[in-house]
Amino acid sequence: NNRFPILYPLICILVICSCHFKEKEINIKSLKVILDTDMGSDCDDAGAMALLHKYADLGKVEILGCIYSSGKVPYGAGVIEAINIYYGRSEIPVGAYWGNDIGDPVDKMGTEKLSKDTTLFKNRIIHNRDAEEQTRLNRIILSAEKDNSVDYITIGHTKGLYDLLVSEPDDTSPLTGYELVRKKIRRWVALGALGANNKEEYFTRDWNFFFNGTAEYTKYLVDKFPRPIYFINSGTDILTGRSLKSTPENNIVRIAYEDWLWNYEKKGLEDQRPSWDIVTVYYAVEGLGNFMEEEETGWLSFDVEKGCRWEQGESNLQHHFISQKEGIKDQFADYLNEMISADPLLGDNSH
Repeated sequence: NNRFPILYPLICILVICSCHFKEKEINIKSLKVILDTDMGSDCDDAGAMALLHKYADLGKVEILGCIYSSGKVPYGAGVIEAINIYYGRSEIPVGAYWGNDIGDPVDKMGTEKLSKDTTLFKNRIIHNRDAEEQTRLNRIILSAEKDNSVDYITIGHTKGLYDLLVSEPDDTSPLTGYELVRKKIRRWVALGALGANNKEEYFTRDWNFFFNGTAEYTKYLVDKFPRPIYFINSGTDILTGRSLKSTPENNIVRIAYEDWLWNYEKKGLEDQRPSWDIVTVYYAVEGLGNFMEEEETGWLSFDVEKGCRWEQGESNLQHHFISQKEGIKDQFADYLNEMISADPLLGDNSH
């Protein structure tokens, strides 16, 4: 065993270098994302964040920041920070819309109660105005990143990205919002335009793109966003939440599901919820995978009154329409349930 003692230090150095390069390789391949959510309107926003943190645990994603682009119930930013803390990433910056004219006026999840329970969740943000203003945070994040390197994921309203796109140069960057987006953002992945590819060719109006005062902002983005857009048309029949029963009682994601289901529908975790937001995060990270497919080439026609419709054919717009495959809803739900109930790699989930 001591015939080649001089080799042992060399072997150790090689092992250490190998681990270093592997870690560096993972980081290079990781997606850099900003998540924009209307936390509180539905509980699948919390599930989407659980999935995003699971991907971060796997080395697939670096979460650059989270944006809460609603304002009528001004406590979603606190819940976002609490989720980040639960998963051991308290350093993730949180931005919020400081106005009160956008968003669901009903606190269906009880975000005020959750965000004020700072003893349990250890969050410092309670009210939206305790967080950085959303446009400023978006500009700070993007200005620090390499060109064409950031994916913007919208699972809430479109106000946050609109405000970024029309923003003026400031002390964070000499670029306009349009220039900053065109230079730094690789693509926009958005939950929206649900059912817009229907065979009857009628216009549809969905929650994120049309309601709560967002339609005019959505139209502006659909027509003028300078980078590729991926519209996610999936999640209605993908039910998740049941698996959270196996997680600790202090899991903020579990509590968010329990509170939303009971407050709004008088149901429990076994009844579960559709997974629109979770599926959007899945696509943003894993692509089509085993469960999704892309529609034929086309573009999204958007009218603030009638709704939106997927038109087939060539266009100057960089639009993509992503739907779920047929016959996969149970397998997809099982996969997502397993992912959102995984133990945090970094977080303190003790009772």
